[in-house]
Amino acid sequence: MLSRTADNLFWLSRYVERADFVARILDAAHRFASLPTSYGGGGSNEWESALASAGDPDAFKTHYSAVNADTVCDFLAFSPHNPSSIRSCIEAARENARSVRTALTTEMWDAINGAWLELRNYAGKDLNRDEFGRFLDWVKTVSLTFDGSAFRTMLRNDAFWFTRLGTAIERADNTARILDVKYQILLPHDETVGGSLDYFQWTTILREVSAFNAYHWVYRESIKPVLVADLLMLNKQMPRSFANCYGVIVEYLDLIADAYGRRGPSQRLAGNMLAKLDGEDINRVFAGGLHEFVEAFIAENNSVGEAIAKQYLVG
Repeated sequence: MLSRTADNLFWLSRYVERADFVARILDAAHRFASLPTSYGGGGSNEWESALASAGDPDAFKTHYSAVNADTVCDFLAFSPHNPSSIRSCIEAARENARSVRTALTTEMWDAINGAWLELRNYAGKDLNRDEFGRFLDWVKTVSLTFDGSAFRTMLRNDAFWFTRLGTAIERADNTARILDVKYQILLPHDETVGGSLDYFQWTTILREVSAFNAYHWVYRESIKPVLVADLLMLNKQMPRSFANCYGVIVEYLDLIADAYGRRGPSQRLAGNMLAKLDGEDINRVFAGGLHEFVEAFIAENNSVGEAIAKQYLVG
């Protein structure tokens, strides 16, 4: 496969996954903001958290004077000045898809091109809360449709492998960011860890990453931060966990190496990360600092992405 084609497929899937993530972050922020003020909601902290998790606070400040629901939703959903906004992600995904149209199945192309066309029904309009909620649901449906069409219709060759690599690298990064922001920013300093607000926030995050039922199936007890972190970091059964994502990354990098007849830094770095996650214990992670562990994971995940780019993609 040409490196340009691999690059387009890799970034197509990353942008679709990122749009889904931003939609989930905005949905969670709206849920947090809907809490009564006496319960700890209704402030600006949830919107600052959304920015920290899914956006660029410095870029935001150049275009908006205040952090609130309207400005953050506009920046993360529709702003052309934000390369990670939902609008920018869908447009970039469609551009990458158009460049490799012949490498995609009809169903994949229809999913992303249809999303690009329908986006015009939302961008530039003053949406009320219910309409914006339907928009976020639509974005998540687009991601599911694209992901499902790839699984159901692609040949299991290098085109499929690079598509799955992009999804897994992006998903691992997104899970890490939402975990870190929850633990470091979202809970006000005067609130108790394990209190009612903390419980609601962890529950909302589980729901937003489609893991609420999975949590209870696995642990069969009330919501505990250490167990939520275990599910989203070290549990291989959880599709959005670090461990699951790296299982996928190592699997497809190995298939690519076998097909192309050579191995390199990306296989080594990904294998080391998977081995590290396999040997980790969540209580040890918490004892050493969740923030420090997640911060290091984000940096190492970025290094794996860069190694894949240098080895196989267009620089």
